[in-house]
Amino acid sequence: MTAARPIRVGLLECDHVPADLRDISDDYAPMFEARFATHAPWVSFDRIDVIGGDALPSPGDHDAYLITGSRHSAYDDLPWIAPLGALVRDLVDAEVPVVGVCFGHQLIAHELDGEVARAEAGWGVGVHEASVVAQRPWMAPSTDRFRLIVSHQDQVVRLPKGSTLLATSDHAPIAAFEIGSALGFQGHPEFHPAYASALMAARRGRIPADAITKGEATLTAPADHATVTSWLGRFLASS
Repeated sequence: MTAARPIRVGLLECDHVPADLRDISDDYAPMFEARFATHAPWVSFDRIDVIGGDALPSPGDHDAYLITGSRHSAYDDLPWIAPLGALVRDLVDAEVPVVGVCFGHQLIAHELDGEVARAEAGWGVGVHEASVVAQRPWMAPSTDRFRLIVSHQDQVVRLPKGSTLLATSDHAPIAAFEIGSALGFQGHPEFHPAYASALMAARRGRIPADAITKGEATLTAPADHATVTSWLGRFLASS
């Protein structure tokens, strides 16, 4: 199963790689572009630097949208978050596909009357395995489990009404969900192990030492970047 046509996706950038980690990794947008170029090449991106002050698009400006992760919380009172949340609602009302990753996943839930809060289990870092509990046609290749790098302190703790839980993990019971034209994944298909390791080290003191030790130990485990990126690409092309 492949997309019938190339699509243009608005990449809504909600953060940037810290300057002191740029020797380890390029920015988040190039991470997504590289993953999709390899595993969902029908997707091309227009970068929209939301956190940097770029004007938000209208729902019809692109075929679909992807909301990146962020160091901020979906419920933070920052000037760019509320307008982005309103755009999420408009996209779902207009049935335009939108994917949220980490912060984006949480923002979709928050704006559609779900709940986001600090994870009871504390920081989630390293490679985590999730179980698929509901299959969808765009989940090709099909699998019952997938592994992704995670890096989060918040998580979705209550699904919006009318949504479907798609995947669950020990740390994040709501690891992926779908509601209308919106899809959220807690994990990061764009991350690579070297950056995940550097990010943990940069947050030492915020992330408990034992969580970092456990997280580091998982980074040699293979992650299903290819599978999940192809899923997201097919979902984005589903309009």
